[in-house]
Amino acid sequence: MRPTRRHLLSAFVGAGLAPGAGLAQSYGQRVAVENDEGKAVANAILPGEITGQIPALRGVTYAGPREAETALYEFFDFNCPWCRKAAADVVSLHTSDAALRVGLVHNPILSPQSAQAAKVMLAVQRRLGSAVAWDFYRTLLGRPGRIDGPAALAVAGTLGAPASEIEAVADSDEVRLALKSHMRMAADLGLYATPSYVLGNAGILGHPGARSLARMIASTRRCDRLAC
Repeated sequence: MRPTRRHLLSAFVGAGLAPGAGLAQSYGQRVAVENDEGKAVANAILPGEITGQIPALRGVTYAGPREAETALYEFFDFNCPWCRKAAADVVSLHTSDAALRVGLVHNPILSPQSAQAAKVMLAVQRRLGSAVAWDFYRTLLGRPGRIDGPAALAVAGTLGAPASEIEAVADSDEVRLALKSHMRMAADLGLYATPSYVLGNAGILGHPGARSLARMIASTRRCDRLAC
C-alpha cells in the first residue's frame, strides 16, 4: 500500500473520532470478575439500544454459527500489544467452543498505520468474505513487528485476490464509512482500551485472558451476567 494514497493516509483522521467520544459508558467493577492473573476486570452494563446495533454494522468479520445464542465481539487495534495475545486467545476460544459466535470490530485508535491495516481487512472481508478475513486477522496478528498498510496488503495478496484489487476496495468510500461506523460504535460504548469486548449486555475493558473469557461466556449463558 502506497503511503501517499489519499484515503489510506486520512483513515485515522477521516473517522473524526477520539477514544471515549460519544455516549461513553462508566466502567468499574459492575460485576466482580477477575482476569487470568487474578486482577479485577473493568466492566459495565451496556444499553441494549446501542449493543443491539452491532450486528447491523457493515464489515464485521464473523466466525462461528450464525444462529449461536452467545456472541463475543472483540474491538481491536492491529498495533495494540495486547491484541496479539488476544487474537491467539480468541482464535483458541473459537476453536474450542463450537457454539460461540465471534465478531471482530475495528477500533484503530492508536495510529494512522492501524487504520490503514483496518481498511485492508475490511476490504478483504468485503471482497473475499468473513472466513478469509478471519484468516487474515489470525495471520497478521500472529506476526511480529509494526503493522501498517503495506504489511497488511502483503498478507492480503496471498489470500485469493490480487493486492491491487484489495487496495482499490480499501480506498473506497464504502470501506471508509464502515470503519467510521465501527469506531463510532466503540466510542458510544466507551471502549477506550484495546482490545475490549462486548459479551451479551456487558462491556469488558482490556484483555482478561482466555480462561477468564471462557468463564464469562459460560456465566453469560447461565445467567446473562459475566459472573453468576
